[in-house]
Amino acid sequence: MMNRRTIRGGWQAAVLGCILLVCAPLFAQVSGYGDKQEGQNVGDELPRVLQKVGIAQHLNQPLPLDAQFVDDTGKSVRLGDYFGKKPAILSLVYYNCPMLCSEELDGLTSALMMVHLTPGKDFNIVVISIDPSETPQVAAKKKALYVKRYGRPETANGWHFLTGERPAIDEVTKAVGFGYVRVPGPDGKLTQFAHASSIQIVTTNGKLAQYYLGVEYSPKDILLGLIEASGNKIGSPVANILTYCYHYDPERNKHSLIVARVVQLGGMVTVAWLGGFMFLMFRRDLHISRDHDLTKKEMDKG
Repeated sequence: MMNRRTIRGGWQAAVLGCILLVCAPLFAQVSGYGDKQEGQNVGDELPRVLQKVGIAQHLNQPLPLDAQFVDDTGKSVRLGDYFGKKPAILSLVYYNCPMLCSEELDGLTSALMMVHLTPGKDFNIVVISIDPSETPQVAAKKKALYVKRYGRPETANGWHFLTGERPAIDEVTKAVGFGYVRVPGPDGKLTQFAHASSIQIVTTNGKLAQYYLGVEYSPKDILLGLIEASGNKIGSPVANILTYCYHYDPERNKHSLIVARVVQLGGMVTVAWLGGFMFLMFRRDLHISRDHDLTKKEMDKG
């Protein structure tokens, strides 16, 4: 009986060790919603492609209000058309982004659902594409998606999805302190952008009042920021903890996030297999123990 228990303890310890080894990568955080950073790090150094990417908080910096864009209806507009009477939330993204931009807009929309102010009446939402190849038609589809998600179609006139030429885009990104670089997509063509994620609160007279970094935003902070910006008050810098959007690593020619997800899936399958194996082994041990007990009782009676 002692030998049997030793053998049982041996396989159980071995299986437990395997599970721990598999679960370590399985449950580790792999580029979660708040960590879309890719590329190899050397010590504390960022991947080379991200060294020109970041957010410099230019509080009290005026936006280029004369910059020309095209709105989601195809109409030519000035950035200044959205200021003068109301503050605004500014978001710099690109509409065909495969990763973080949608999460940024998702986070903004979710937060605004809990902000008791009305887009178009109390403030404007201005979203500008950093990709000069994107069209008003693409912008219109993206706007329709988020107005629908917001659930208040009557506020559509407060959501403005803009496209523009490179000079106008550069004027805005320089004023905001929004650093980004064009990078190759999976096909090797320069169709994607590496950038960080943030939204900006802008005063009624078009000055940068507050930055909120990441992809999840506090409704309370947004409300307070809009109220202060409506009085042209400038906020304070926030901790510069950046969330990067960078899908493709041209140096390794791999999609690290996709590979990591495949590894996680393989880990889940392995854990499921080990779980089934342990169930069968425990069941077998239970039968052996019962048979042993019955044999012992028969021998005691004899």
